[in-house]
Amino acid sequence: MDIDTIKFNDKGLVPVITQDAKTGDILMFAWMNRESLEKTLETGIMTYWSRSRQELWIKGNTSGNTQVVREGFVDCDADCLLFKVDQQGAGAACHLGYRSCFFRKINPQDGSFIVIARKVFDPGELST
Repeated sequence: MDIDTIKFNDKGLVPVITQDAKTGDILMFAWMNRESLEKTLETGIMTYWSRSRQELWIKGNTSGNTQVVREGFVDCDADCLLFKVDQQGAGAACHLGYRSCFFRKINPQDGSFIVIARKVFDPGELST
C-alpha cells in the first residue's frame, strides 16, 4: 500500500488527527489534500489544507508552533490519517492559544462546555 491507496473524499480531502508523540494527547483535527500530505512526508513538518482559505497551511508558520512528524498511520479503510508529532514553540496546537484544540469538556448534565485547560500563549500577540 502507498499514498495512492488513500481514499480522499469528493473534495479531495482526507481527515487527519494529530497526536502528541510523547504524551499521547490528541492535539487537533484537520484536513489534508494530496499536496499537503506529500509536503508533510517530504519536509517532516505537518502541512494541512485550509478549507476556509483554500490553501496549504504549514502548521506554525505564523505562531512558531510547528509540528515535527514522528510517525504517520492510515486507518483500516484508508480514509483517515493519524500523525504523531513533536509539538514545537510554545507547545500549543490550538490557534486560540491552548495546547490542544480539545480544551473544552462537555458537561453531561446540561450540555454546556467547561474549559479544562489554560492558554499557553496569547494569539492576539502574534504578528501576521
